[in-house]
Amino acid sequence: MKIFNVNNAQETKQIGTQLAYLLSAGDLLLLDGDLGAGKTTFTKGLAIGLGVTRTIKSPTFTIIREYQGGKFPLYHMDVYRLENGGGNELGLEEYFMSGGISVVEWSNFISDVLPKNYLKISFSRDDKHLDSTTRTITMEATNNHYQHILEQLDE
Repeated sequence: MKIFNVNNAQETKQIGTQLAYLLSAGDLLLLDGDLGAGKTTFTKGLAIGLGVTRTIKSPTFTIIREYQGGKFPLYHMDVYRLENGGGNELGLEEYFMSGGISVVEWSNFISDVLPKNYLKISFSRDDKHLDSTTRTITMEATNNHYQHILEQLDE
């Protein structure tokens, strides 16, 4: 497990960028946290590190956004709208097995279709102050591959 305390959106992006350099084809990242906790901001940093030049937007209403042209394809998924089920019909396993980097926001809503190995990244806000931009980012590995990645990340 690795824990990062960040003070602003730029630091959140920097962690995403740093992580991107360590990823391999087929890696799966699960991003969980409240609305506005930094999941999409983190994905923007990830895209920078992968060399994606398109603007990263939240896929809340489209569920999946695909970004080509980087080191690996980036598949950014927001499955919040599937809280009542429905992940089975989307063919998500095709994305997970495609050789790209899959990022899933709100992964708890599709836990039944997720592979057993992934890097879980949790975001929590400092709720002591309404205008606070500080966050805690916690990363947990499910296997040796992701543990090795965590060991290489700077704190």
